[in-house]
Amino acid sequence: MKKVFCLLLVVLAFGAGLAGGKHILLLEAEGIINPPMAGYIVRGIEKAEREGALALIIQLDTPGGLMDSMRRIVKKILGAEVPVIVYVAPSGSRAASAGVFITMAAHVAAMAPGTNIGAAHPVELGEKKMDETMLKKVVNDTVAYIKTIARERKRNEKWAEKAVRESSSITAREALKLHVIDLVAPSLEELLKELDGRKIRLGSGRTVVLRTEGIQVVRLKMSFRDKLLHTLSNPMIAYILLMLGIYGLFFELSNPGAIFPGVVGGICLILAFFAFQMLPINYAGIALIILGIILLIMEVKITSYGLLSIGGIISLLLGSLMLIESPAQYLRLSLSVVVPMVLVSAGFFLFALTMVIRAHRRRPQTGQEGLLGERGKALTDIAPEGTVEVLGEIWRAFSDQQIKAGEAVEVVGVEGLRLKVRREEG
Repeated sequence: MKKVFCLLLVVLAFGAGLAGGKHILLLEAEGIINPPMAGYIVRGIEKAEREGALALIIQLDTPGGLMDSMRRIVKKILGAEVPVIVYVAPSGSRAASAGVFITMAAHVAAMAPGTNIGAAHPVELGEKKMDETMLKKVVNDTVAYIKTIARERKRNEKWAEKAVRESSSITAREALKLHVIDLVAPSLEELLKELDGRKIRLGSGRTVVLRTEGIQVVRLKMSFRDKLLHTLSNPMIAYILLMLGIYGLFFELSNPGAIFPGVVGGICLILAFFAFQMLPINYAGIALIILGIILLIMEVKITSYGLLSIGGIISLLLGSLMLIESPAQYLRLSLSVVVPMVLVSAGFFLFALTMVIRAHRRRPQTGQEGLLGERGKALTDIAPEGTVEVLGEIWRAFSDQQIKAGEAVEVVGVEGLRLKVRREEG
């Protein structure tokens, strides 16, 4: 009877999933929720499941992001076979827009003091604005989605709907009071203490009990690839890469064979267009930027008394402002970046093209053409031939005039190895 009782206890312990893992994985998700960030979080959950980790903590600080990337993360969290804890931290962080969905989808939602959550109203991404009917459909679909998540995690459905329809935003203490999150913890150590002994029901129906006292926390950093792609998806970086790519190709076309500017410019353009895939790009903005550069180039070749320069600068400025079209602040270009870049671009093209035109118009300094107009001295009488000294060199010379030795001469022509000269007047 005693053996049966012990066996029963073992079975119950396994059924409850007591203290199965030896460590907790920690992901630091900071920035826009985009495909690279989604890949980082999804792979983190898979790694935690594969290694048999006790739990996975996502330390979150995001202004929001793309709906598709957010849904991919939420889907993975809801079906995870390891407890997922979303911790909005450190103080001053936020879980806005897409971050609201991710936080509410977690098995345990926690926030640090001084953080906030909310403003989950869907924004219009893309070149074409949604009409009222389509926007209403999108909002209703988003509301249904977040209410489903809230119901699954037994959280406040009414506030979840309000966050989407009215862009409601609340503090950590308010979120705890309204049962939007489960706890408030000022640090990771305090969070682990609060989690100790908490029961978590996983998607498969299995229940586990967290034993976090003295547990090892392993930080899983972004891979170099994910970090690079995440950086490239920043609107400011994409814009700067676009401008650098245009500079590089311009240099290469102006100086064929330079190679380096063309290679760098080509790489920058490819990276810029890759980043544009993850951003709501307005291609009219790109067209205006290209038009602005063409106008600046024409200014050097056509006398417009500054009209082409003004048109080019205005076109560059409008194109830069229109390039990324989104009501979301984190997806828009900052004027503090756009204005200096436009002014630097205008100055760069005007200066570079002016130097090129001057170089083409400058009289040759070497070869036969470089001798034309040079002054020298007759070493012998020239009648009609003799010798002269020009630029420290002795040349055979001929002239249509009678020139005496010692007189100053000017080169007016070159025929083979002979110079045609004339007496320099005065």
